[in-house]
Amino acid sequence: MGKKFTIGVDFGTQSGRAVLVEVGTGKEVATAVGEYPHGVMDEYLPDGVTPLDHDWALQHPQDYLDVLSETIPEVLKESGIACEDVIGIGIDFTACTLLPIDEKGVPLCLYDEYRSSPHAYVKLWKHHAAQEEANKLNEIAMERGEEFLDLYGGKISSEWLFPKIWQTLNEAPDIYEKAEKFIEAADWVVMQLTGQEKRNSCTAGYKAMWHKQKGYPGNDFFKALDPRLENVVDEKLSRNIYPIGTKAGEITQSAARLTGLKPGTAVAVGNIDAHVAMPAVGIVDEGKMLMIIGTSTCHMVLGREEKKVPGICGVVEDGIIPGYFGYEAGQCCVGDHFDWFIKNYVPGGYYREAEKKGIGIHDLLSEKAQKLAVGQSGLIALDWWNGNRSVLVDADLTGLIIGCTLLTKPEEIYRALIEATAYGTRMIIDTFEESGVPVKEIYAAGGIAHKNPFLMQIYSDVTNREIRISASTQAAALGSAMFGAVAAGKERGGYDSIVDAAREMARLKDVVYRPVQENVEVYNKLYSEYKILHDYFGRGTNDVMKRLKVIKRQASEKE
Repeated sequence: MGKKFTIGVDFGTQSGRAVLVEVGTGKEVATAVGEYPHGVMDEYLPDGVTPLDHDWALQHPQDYLDVLSETIPEVLKESGIACEDVIGIGIDFTACTLLPIDEKGVPLCLYDEYRSSPHAYVKLWKHHAAQEEANKLNEIAMERGEEFLDLYGGKISSEWLFPKIWQTLNEAPDIYEKAEKFIEAADWVVMQLTGQEKRNSCTAGYKAMWHKQKGYPGNDFFKALDPRLENVVDEKLSRNIYPIGTKAGEITQSAARLTGLKPGTAVAVGNIDAHVAMPAVGIVDEGKMLMIIGTSTCHMVLGREEKKVPGICGVVEDGIIPGYFGYEAGQCCVGDHFDWFIKNYVPGGYYREAEKKGIGIHDLLSEKAQKLAVGQSGLIALDWWNGNRSVLVDADLTGLIIGCTLLTKPEEIYRALIEATAYGTRMIIDTFEESGVPVKEIYAAGGIAHKNPFLMQIYSDVTNREIRISASTQAAALGSAMFGAVAAGKERGGYDSIVDAAREMARLKDVVYRPVQENVEVYNKLYSEYKILHDYFGRGTNDVMKRLKVIKRQASEKE
């Protein structure tokens, strides 16, 4: 048998990336990126007329099909690999990214009558406009003593499935009624490839309150939320959940025309973008945390037992690697954080200096910030520009910088923002360890982990841990490709388990970031100050951030 290959497609926030990988070595033969033509819609619908309220974040499902039709033929062409030698394909997605479809699987936004209906579109993971529904869900769940809350850190996020569905029901009941199903984008794309609805256990477990042993919460709970939701699982979802690592089906004739793949090629059950990267860096046992650092950061670690960890996004049995409980936490503002700053607050002179040096603006700011001693800026920031996912689970929190003077320079603020995200990560690690889930080693993947050594050293100093880096710049796509090889199975040249695949295909860089003890000591002092601010503004002592949001909303409504 000659060399065999597998494809992974990683659907991110702004684009989709396909990687063609050699089975057995993990060698990435070809990569292609497809930008979403509609991007993230947070101000207007594609008609350019229909406005969106604050905290909305939508996408267009046609963009996902465009990614498949552009990137897969591109990697096949670039590599010269025949489609007959591709044994499998796996896909991963941001989550919870949810869309309403009709009985044929067609997204409602594709129909003329719903093109100007915001709720007919895909609600992206960072759609926070369902916060009121999330708050009410949490309140009712707490009153009823619902057990599932403890497995999600005590709170369900507005980013998750049921708040988003409930918001649709409240604000657009016609869309809710018209929808035959609400489905994760990951599962919808798999449906486009296989013609079958195969909902994956990863998104169901982490984003939809599904439990391997107990299933979904009872109908009486959903009735307590809203009588119209009593049968939401049976009417709008499905109780058939398929474990990650299983085969969802095979490429259909229509999917073959779309992608250029051979009909009958194995398709893996979908997965979450961050979680699928764990085996790509070789993590298949407990005590090792992976940070996927990009627009946001997802932190994952495996454990042998099901522990209650405050403020985490979830613990799911077999959710990441079979045989383990997979824990997830996260920060919803990291790369977004830095981009916000450079786009709005860096003076033109800095851009001209960067251009003169032939480097990017992030590189220039990192270069300047690196010359500062730890603590020299006199600044501390809170990393909540897009709310807080872990450990406070509160999308209504906002950003803060303290310590600014008339002498504060852009690079000092830039460094403070980086440090804030590192403190947020340490808060997550400390919470895991205090709850009996050890974090012995740290691994990192994602664009920022590769592009910014300065940031990674700060993370090592703040957490006082060594950090290893994925060799792949497309760790999620590589992980999905590995799952594609598992879906194909050993008989077709793939693998019988993701653990077997990880042994042969996982790859790490030689680079290891090690903490500098002199920096660690100062960062311990700064982190203590961060914790004071974190608890003061985040745990109810002073809800000024939320009061300001109310005033902002009221002022906007008067316009």
